[in-house]
Amino acid sequence: MPADSSVNFSLLHRTCKLVVLLCFLHISVTVFFYVRSMDVRFAFVQNQQMHKTAPRTNSVQAPVINRTGKAVVVPGGQNAETPVKSLEKCPETSPLLVGPLRIEFQDPVSLEQIKSENPNVQQGGRFKPKDCLALQKVAIIIPFRNRDEHLKYWLYYLHPILQRQQLDYGVYVINQDGDVTFNRAKLLNVGYTEALKEYDYDCFVFSDVDLIPMDDRNTYKCFSQPRHLSVSMDKFGFRLPYNQFFGGVSSLSKEQFLKINGFPNNYWGWGGEDDDIYNRVVSRGMSVSRPSGEVGKCRMIRHNRDKKNEPNPQRFDRINHTKETMNKDGINSLSYQVVKVEKFDLYTKITVDVGKP
Repeated sequence: MPADSSVNFSLLHRTCKLVVLLCFLHISVTVFFYVRSMDVRFAFVQNQQMHKTAPRTNSVQAPVINRTGKAVVVPGGQNAETPVKSLEKCPETSPLLVGPLRIEFQDPVSLEQIKSENPNVQQGGRFKPKDCLALQKVAIIIPFRNRDEHLKYWLYYLHPILQRQQLDYGVYVINQDGDVTFNRAKLLNVGYTEALKEYDYDCFVFSDVDLIPMDDRNTYKCFSQPRHLSVSMDKFGFRLPYNQFFGGVSSLSKEQFLKINGFPNNYWGWGGEDDDIYNRVVSRGMSVSRPSGEVGKCRMIRHNRDKKNEPNPQRFDRINHTKETMNKDGINSLSYQVVKVEKFDLYTKITVDVGKP
C-alpha cells in the first residue's frame, strides 16, 4: 500500500472515531434533558392533583370583625387578624331605597310568609349588610302587650325597609307581663337596657307597634339631635299635631339617651310620657330634628283603645314638673324583673314585670 494511502486511511479512521464520539455525546445530552423534563412534568401533574383534592377550608371565607372593629376577609388557615380585604363603610344614603311605599292592612300576613321573604334576617330579628360595613348599630325597641296581629304587619313592612337602609339592627319586642296598667315609657327603658346586654348598639329607635313608615327614605337611625321619625301620621291628616309632639317613633343615640336620663318610669296609662321626653330633650340643650313632612309620612293600624291603658289623669301635672323629676326618675331608677326571653325568627321577645303604679 502506498504511503499516502496509509496516511489517508489513518486520518479517515480518526475522523470516524471523532464523529462517533460526538454522536454519543449528543445522544447522552439529549437523554439527560429528556429525563429532567419528565421529572418536571411529573411534579407539575402531582401538584395539580394536590390542588384539586385539597380541602375547601383554604378558600376565602366571609368577612369577620377584628378587635379594632374593622371588617376583613380572611383566608382559611390564616390568623383572623390578618386583613386581606376590608369592607368599605356603607354610604350615608343607601342606594337601595325606593322612596314612597304602598302600605295596606286589608290582607292578613303570617310569620312564615314574612320569614320566607326575609331569608337574611337571623334569629332574634338580627341583620347586618354583607357587602358593606353599617354606619350604625340600631336597636329597634317596641313596647308591647296583646298586639300580635299588629306586630305581624310591622315585621312584614319594616324588615325589608330596614334591610334596604343598610342598618346593622335588631328588633326587640318588650312585652309587659300581667294585666296591670300599661307603662309605655318604662318598657322603652327596659328595651334599652336589655338590648345592650346582647350587642354594643349605639342607636335606639323607639317605635309603637301600630305605626308603619310610608317612605323608606325615612331612615330608622340616629342623628346629631334626637330624631322624631313619625312626623306626619294619617291619624292627624298627615300633619304634625303640635310643635312639641314627640310621639309614635323616635330615635336617640346612646349619648343622647343617657344625657336625658332615659325616659320617665312613672307614667302609668295612656299619654304624657312623650311630652315629658320632649321636655327632657329641650332642658338638656338639645332640639328635636325631623324629616320632611313628605318623607316622614306613616300609617297607623286603627284599633280600639287597649284595656288597662286608659288616659293617665296625672299626666298634665307630671309634665309640668319634668325638670324637677328627670334627674331622679329615669334610667338611673329603673327596676323590673325579666320573666322570659324568647328568640324568634324575626324578633326577640322579652317579657317583663314592671311592677304596679
